[in-house]
Amino acid sequence: MTSREKLKKSLSHQNGPIPVDFGSNAVTGMHVSIVAQLREYYGLESCPVKVVEPYQMLGEVDAELKSAVGIDVTGVFPYHTMFGFPLENWKEWRTPWGQEVLVPGNFNTKEEGGDLVIFPEGDISAPPSGRMPEGGFFFDSIIRQPPIVEEELDPRDNTEEFPPISEAELDYYERECRGAAETDLGIIANFGGTAIGDISGVPGPGLKHPKGIRDVTEWYMSTLMRPDYLHEVFQRQTDVAVANLQKIFARVGNTPDAVFVCGTDFGTQDSQFCSVDTFRRLYTPYYKRINGWIHESTEWKTFKHSCGAVEPFMKEFIDAGFDIINPVQISAAGMDARPLKEKYGDYLVFWGGGVDTQKTLPFGTPDEVRSEVTERLEILSAGGGYVFNAIHNVQAKTPLDNVVTMLKTVAELNKS
Repeated sequence: MTSREKLKKSLSHQNGPIPVDFGSNAVTGMHVSIVAQLREYYGLESCPVKVVEPYQMLGEVDAELKSAVGIDVTGVFPYHTMFGFPLENWKEWRTPWGQEVLVPGNFNTKEEGGDLVIFPEGDISAPPSGRMPEGGFFFDSIIRQPPIVEEELDPRDNTEEFPPISEAELDYYERECRGAAETDLGIIANFGGTAIGDISGVPGPGLKHPKGIRDVTEWYMSTLMRPDYLHEVFQRQTDVAVANLQKIFARVGNTPDAVFVCGTDFGTQDSQFCSVDTFRRLYTPYYKRINGWIHESTEWKTFKHSCGAVEPFMKEFIDAGFDIINPVQISAAGMDARPLKEKYGDYLVFWGGGVDTQKTLPFGTPDEVRSEVTERLEILSAGGGYVFNAIHNVQAKTPLDNVVTMLKTVAELNKS
């Protein structure tokens, strides 16, 4: 059975070997430092690793490493990074922790008070849009909220980052999907522009001078104070998103097995960012339209990411047309694996949840990692409908022994 066949069986809720994903998108990846350590561990040639997601400093899990580790899924990343520049014209760069990596040509930084700042579209004449604190390993968005004059708020300002797709982007997606199809791996694509209200994008890190509502706190307040404004933002975004997906599908067809639709977080560690009723009124209509077009027009499965305690939203995610939920944060309140699988496993594919990246993987022992991975696989993979991944990205400073133990445990269980 090929990796693609394994993924398709899992996406169809059929029993079979458990597909493994690390590195296919911005929420199932590994920090660039971990990728380099894994390459060394598996005896691969020493070379600078590409930073394919600069915001979180995620490293490329290339074909060599996928083969060595036993990874079954490859990804098509968005044309533009979070900071608004494309993944092209790679150049060498030395990280603050001393690692030699490859970054896109417009990845431009400066030191500022001991921190490292990065610029939207690589334009150093614009105000910086991201900051890596001294001693840090990834960037945080810099809030650049202009003064809000209520009567001058214009929903078009909050859709500036969602334009009609360009020919260059269409060429890129066609090329990347064609290349992915030449492997025997399952394929997930992120075509961008479909994540309604994604809080990581609200500050506009890819825009030189973002306008509208760009402060995270102000945005969350707006879900209650300015629902009409957000409805118009989401309506405009959805109109463009569906039109863009139509053009993309005309180029790539059913090459992707799944598409990353939404990375909007609705859960905290213990609760939710909004009520179920607010989700139903404010978000569901737009998710339904995007997912509805995908299901009516393609064979793609739709991928929803949301961290936190989102069990109250699971039925809503299903009703909105999502096929896949990630990262399955078992460590959050109300997110026990067994009841999740029993209640929603016939309707949602669980993509993740294999080991806790907050405690067990970074701070546990290899035996604790092995035990947790084994338990999660036994519960979540029963009856199919599961893709192995950790609970979100594997972070810098995670002990390599634990990462290797995680990967080997899955491989051993797949052979048994």
